[in-house]
Amino acid sequence: MRLAVLGAGYAGLTLARKLERTVPDDVEILVIEKTGRHLVQHELHRVIRRPSLADEIVVDLEDVLDRAEVRQAEVADVDPDAGVVTLASGETIDYDYGAVCLGAETAFYDLPGVEERATPLKTLDHAERIRADFLDVLETGRARESNSRVVVGGAGLSGIQVAGELAALAWEEDARETTTITLLEQFDSVAPAFPENFQAAVRDQLEDRDVEIRTNTAVASADDSAIELDSGKRLDYDQFVWTGGIRGPAALDGERPDVKNTLRLGDGTFVVGDAARVVDADGEPVPASAQAAVREARAVAENVARLVSYDREGEDIFEPRLDPFAFDSPGWLVSVGDGAVAQVGPTVLTGTAAKALKTTVGAGYLSSVGAIRNAADLVSEELGYEK
Repeated sequence: MRLAVLGAGYAGLTLARKLERTVPDDVEILVIEKTGRHLVQHELHRVIRRPSLADEIVVDLEDVLDRAEVRQAEVADVDPDAGVVTLASGETIDYDYGAVCLGAETAFYDLPGVEERATPLKTLDHAERIRADFLDVLETGRARESNSRVVVGGAGLSGIQVAGELAALAWEEDARETTTITLLEQFDSVAPAFPENFQAAVRDQLEDRDVEIRTNTAVASADDSAIELDSGKRLDYDQFVWTGGIRGPAALDGERPDVKNTLRLGDGTFVVGDAARVVDADGEPVPASAQAAVREARAVAENVARLVSYDREGEDIFEPRLDPFAFDSPGWLVSVGDGAVAQVGPTVLTGTAAKALKTTVGAGYLSSVGAIRNAADLVSEELGYEK
């Protein structure tokens, strides 16, 4: 029997590790991941300002998986009903139970010129490119004795964190007075999917760092020097970063399929994490987030283990009932430069308490997936940077 885990982000790595502990040793666990590594996505924005963190937020899968086979390959297509995955090489692989954990990709919504000119933030290469382009923009501005404008499209958590890092980097490069960081959001607030007190605290943190916030402002298109807004106005830019939305992985034709609370897409296929739109046991939509992906993966692992046991023993006539997934978030965290905003229940924290919680959560996650050295190095890097 073969279990296939497609992708090794938060959902895929969590699922594979739990399956190693819950299914019999003679059940094959195959993890297919195009990079062969796990990236701690929620720390990626920090690499823009602190490139040395790259080593701490990348984990080799072979180091944290005990018996699962890791296959470094790109998934090109998934047939959830047939239980077949097709790789970019053309090779096909059958599975008895599989989980699509390929995450989401950046959505550009076919806005003319945006994808060609804006840099997203999904990979280490993106973070390094954003940093390099920003430093080039500052250098060009100094040479011309002119101000520089950087525009970040999308004020969800990723956009907030990018804007915060760039604002802090401008300060470090002594370019605070000559650089404008503008954050655009089509809705009427930053962090629009979150509670109002969290939104207000995030806005305060951004404004404290001189980030210009423009809400109710949608992008229509972009050319080499300016962004055209839905209002018809043009906004000049020297650098453009795009964090304006997500779409499904290419292997699912860019779609995020709707799945119910068992996260089942076909008889033997589940979709876990940002690759799907999930409605939980309470009928509520589950936000695309790291914490949701981890919790979904734990629930799916239990259900897959139950199905494996049923298939092997085969005594019952009816397939076992799968446990529904219910999402209950303990809170939310976002970095804003050297600051942070944390929501725990109804309480919103900023300052030292929020920053300490952010570091603890990051290190705790790395420890939970077996990357103890990375966790220790992350804490050391964070504490060292604060001195």
